[in-house]
Amino acid sequence: MRVIEFLDKSGVKYEVTKHPPAFTSQHMAAEEHEPGKFVAKPVIVKADDKYVMCVLSACYKMDLRTLKSQLGAKSVELVKENDIGKMFPDCELGAEPPFGNLYDLPTVMDKALEKDDHIMFQAGSHEKAVRMNMDDYRKLVEPKVLEFSYHMTS
Repeated sequence: MRVIEFLDKSGVKYEVTKHPPAFTSQHMAAEEHEPGKFVAKPVIVKADDKYVMCVLSACYKMDLRTLKSQLGAKSVELVKENDIGKMFPDCELGAEPPFGNLYDLPTVMDKALEKDDHIMFQAGSHEKAVRMNMDDYRKLVEPKVLEFSYHMTS
């Protein structure tokens, strides 16, 4: 997996855990016994003619209208799964890590993640998760921080 090699080369501390297959970020949070606010899910959008990786908490939902405004785009739409598969050939579909920089994608991170001390995410597989320090994540990815999500109620 490209993300593990990248983390190894960067010298940051991180932990990889295994869990039963989890196909949503909320399910992974439950399997890992981790609050959803610390689990990052990447969502790929097309803003005008440019692909952008948006990273938000598992328990949050994107507000595309707000994102469009904050990106200064004329249009923003979710990218179809089969197109995402082509963009992340080293990952299982739906298990992409929140490292847009490894795939030549600009990365925006939701403000709700900003103050968290750590982040957890799928590492290209539905059965592996990575946990690392949020400061290290931000140094490695350099995401632009925007406010484009809202908390889902149960």
